[in-house]
Amino acid sequence: MGMKPALFSALKGKRVLVTGHTGFKGSWLSLWLNKIGAQVYGFALEPPTQPSMFKECDIASEIDHYIGNINDLDAISRRIADVKPDLVLHLAAQPIVRQSYLDPLETLSTNVMGTAHVLEGVRALDAPCAVVVISSDKCYDNREWIWGYREEDPLGGKDPYSMSKGGTELVVNSWRASFFADNAKVKLASARAGNVLGGGDWAADRIIPDCIKAFRESRPVELRNPKATRPWQHVLEPLGGYLLLANRLLCADGEKFCSGWNFGPATTDVQTVESVVSLLSQKWPEEVNWSLSEGPHPKEASMLSLNCDKAISLIGWRPVWNLDTLIEETVNWFDVFHKQPGMIRGESMRQIEHFEAAAVEAGYGTALFSK
Repeated sequence: MGMKPALFSALKGKRVLVTGHTGFKGSWLSLWLNKIGAQVYGFALEPPTQPSMFKECDIASEIDHYIGNINDLDAISRRIADVKPDLVLHLAAQPIVRQSYLDPLETLSTNVMGTAHVLEGVRALDAPCAVVVISSDKCYDNREWIWGYREEDPLGGKDPYSMSKGGTELVVNSWRASFFADNAKVKLASARAGNVLGGGDWAADRIIPDCIKAFRESRPVELRNPKATRPWQHVLEPLGGYLLLANRLLCADGEKFCSGWNFGPATTDVQTVESVVSLLSQKWPEEVNWSLSEGPHPKEASMLSLNCDKAISLIGWRPVWNLDTLIEETVNWFDVFHKQPGMIRGESMRQIEHFEAAAVEAGYGTALFSK
C-alpha cells in the first residue's frame, strides 16, 4: 500500500531543486521525490562521507546531479536560473556541532550566508517558486526546560552551531518580510526537525554511525553525554513533513503556510542518549555495551524537545514510527548494507514504502483545522 495519490499530488512532475542532495537527509529526500514523480535537480558538495548513501544507492543516475557550493553566490544563482525550479528544498548546511567549534566562521558562512545566497538566487529568478529552508531544533534559545519549544519561541543559540541555525531562521524571516510578502511569487517557509537517525548516516560524531562502527569492531561505544535528552526520529519523519509543507505551499492558498514549522517525535520518544544506545544494542545480534568518552567535549544542551501541534493541526503531519521501529529499521538498513551492499537501494525504497503505508494508516496529511 503506497501513499494516497492526493497526499503529495502538487509535487508530481514539478521541477524540484534540492541543495545538499549528496548528504544523508538529501539522499533519502532525493529517492523519495523521485518515487513521487518529481523532476529532481541537485546542488551540493561532493558526498561528505565515505561510504555515503548517495553513492551506495547510485542516486546520481536518477536525478540531475550538480556539484557546487552555496557559499558561491554566482554558482547557486546560475543553478537556480538554469533549473527554474517550482520548488527549492534547501538542506545544504554545516550540520555537526563539534565542527562548529573547530571552524565557527565556516559554520556561520555556510548556514547563514549560504541560506541568504539561495534566497537571493530565488529572488533573481522572478518567477513563481516555493521554498522550504531546512533549519534545526537547535535554532531556539534553549532554556533547558522540560516542555517542547513552539514556533513562536525566541530564536538564539549559545554555541556556534545553534547560533548559526538561529541566524538561518532570522534570514528567512527577513527575506520573507522584505522581499516575499503580500502574496508575492515566492512562498517561503522554514522547517525545524529533531535529531534524525537512520540507515546511510556515516557522519562524524553521530550516535548511530558511532554505535554501528563500535558494534562491528566488538568494542564499547564511547558516549560524550549519555544523560543528554534529545528528540529522536527516523530521517523519514521530518522529510515527510518537508514534503507535506512543500505540497501546501504549491497549492492555491500557499501563502497561509509561509512560516516556521516544527517536525519532532512523539513525547515518548524524547529519550536520553543512553536509552537509545541500549535499545540499539538490543536489536544487534551480539552483546554490546558503552563507556564514557574522555573529554574535553564541546558544550551542548542537555535537554531539548519540540512542540509539533502546529504541523499536526494545520498540515496533517504526525509522527509515524516510534523509537523501537526507528531503531529496528536502522539496524535492518545497515545489516543489508554489510551483507548485500548491492541490495541497499532496494532496501531504502522498501523502507520508504513501509513508512508510507504506516503514514496512511495514521491519517497522514489530514489536517485537524483549516488555517
